[in-house]
Amino acid sequence: MPRQELKLIAQKIQEKSKKTRQEYLARLEQQGGKISRANLGCANLAHTYASVPKHIKEKIKHNENANFAIISSYNDMLSAHQPFKNYPELIKEELLKHNVFAQFAAGVPAMCDGITQGYEGMELSLFSRDVIALSTAIGLSHQVFDGAFYLGVCDKIVPGLLIGALSFGHLPSIFVPSGPMTSGISNYEKAKARQLFTEGKISRSELLDSEMKSYHDVGTCTFYGTANSNQMMIEFMGLHLPNSAFINPNTPLRTALVKEAAKHLATQKVTPIGKLISEKNIINAMIGLMATGGSTNHTIHLIAIAKSAGIIIDWEDFDAISKLIPLLARVYPNGKADINAFSACGGLAFVIKELLKAGLMYEDAMSVMGEGMHFYTKEPFLIEGVLHYKDGVEASKNEDILRGVAKAFSMDGGVKILKGNIGRAVIKTSAIEETHQIVKAPAKVFYSQEEFLNAFKNKELECDFVAVLLFQGPRANGMPELHKLTPALGILQDKGFKVALLTDGRMSGASGKIPAAIHTSPEALLNGNIAKIENGDIILLDAIHGKLEALVDEELWQKRELKKPQNESVFGCGRELFAGFRKQSSSAETGAMSFGGYFN
Repeated sequence: MPRQELKLIAQKIQEKSKKTRQEYLARLEQQGGKISRANLGCANLAHTYASVPKHIKEKIKHNENANFAIISSYNDMLSAHQPFKNYPELIKEELLKHNVFAQFAAGVPAMCDGITQGYEGMELSLFSRDVIALSTAIGLSHQVFDGAFYLGVCDKIVPGLLIGALSFGHLPSIFVPSGPMTSGISNYEKAKARQLFTEGKISRSELLDSEMKSYHDVGTCTFYGTANSNQMMIEFMGLHLPNSAFINPNTPLRTALVKEAAKHLATQKVTPIGKLISEKNIINAMIGLMATGGSTNHTIHLIAIAKSAGIIIDWEDFDAISKLIPLLARVYPNGKADINAFSACGGLAFVIKELLKAGLMYEDAMSVMGEGMHFYTKEPFLIEGVLHYKDGVEASKNEDILRGVAKAFSMDGGVKILKGNIGRAVIKTSAIEETHQIVKAPAKVFYSQEEFLNAFKNKELECDFVAVLLFQGPRANGMPELHKLTPALGILQDKGFKVALLTDGRMSGASGKIPAAIHTSPEALLNGNIAKIENGDIILLDAIHGKLEALVDEELWQKRELKKPQNESVFGCGRELFAGFRKQSSSAETGAMSFGGYFN
């Protein structure tokens, strides 16, 4: 039965994508044969090789050996990206052993939502994905490369790199991650400190001390947010070496995996990425998202990624897969464990093995390893510095964190779609206790996070209510994440009040115990019905039955006028430079792409 249902989902996606996928593959064929180094002009080639060391220049100028691009998100400000500093040299050194070369083609920007959270810079975050895709295209535009390595990890970086890579889909490609930081204090302790600070029970100095014990080293954050969901998704799509996602940085195994990625692309026949990625890879990514309770951001990003390969998916597909796929992992905010504990008790190798055994995943999807996801049920290890693979564990080492299909935490996935007269929205249910999954309460309407927090400080929110935060969509202000609201809402829920959030903005992979209907579409600025809601309207948010409704008389509801935005300033922190991105953005439900119209 599961195999048949997956087949029906795939058939539906194939039918929707028939025209766009054919057009995409036709463009790849045309692009792949259009320009190569061998037929570039001599002056063009001389520019290409001007900075290459002389001993390599003599070999590469004959165009007989492969030359790969390296696209990296390295910077030394952000912990997840700092480990990439030495990767290019490791890759080049390994390639030279095989008489193959590489050039650092482009650095792409990488911003951290954890730093900009709650401030103006957060309004650049979503569209930084599109900037990264554009930057990737610029790096590859010289058309002198035979393949590419993509070095990226966090929230918008991997989706941006992948969208850019798919625009050069004729190139064999491999993604190279950096891994999570080692564990500091638990994510539960970190969240508790934030809540205590919001209540005025600890000082700013004590809060900072707690945060620095959590974010304490290089690597990704250890909770299961968008960064680590990215790495899961890329493995489920077959674009990493097997089980390389969650190996800590600056370890011998991580270094060996970087070198192996270089060797693999140099010595194996890797299918060009645009042909490798099919609807099966995209479905596998959605399956991984549900099985692990991953980030809601991928209900936006994965749509944009798929569209870049001519594959059309929508929220109905996410919903169908969520109903089919059991939840196998409890990693913060869906549990108390961090990503290192998840990896230690079986990790992605175990999850993939369980899904394959149950017929809940496409085994025959293509990957950088060849045909078949069975490669990804194995774990890397070293013997005297040499990389080997072994079968992943047969049973979870801790069933409080990770379980097989037969003992799943839930029989459906962690992300669902809500529908009703307000519109359509996404909710992450895997961290929400069942008693909080249905909220029926009066609306309190806000236009900014600051307005909400002021009401909280003034003790105006000591009641049951649904916070409605308007004009936070892609067209309005770039669709920032709204985590600044989380501690306050958590305090109110802990006091026994029925609370929820309804917004056209984002909450992402850190969505926690508060029911939050996010990405509401159409957004308020595009005349979405969320802009009709008045203070006191009874809102029904029902995550169990998939409902999102304003319980208002239908005739009155139809006559209601839409609210207008109150905060229209788009200057400061570079926001004015992104006006074109906001103006051209498609809806959250179609990927929030500023260049989305070119993929229709």
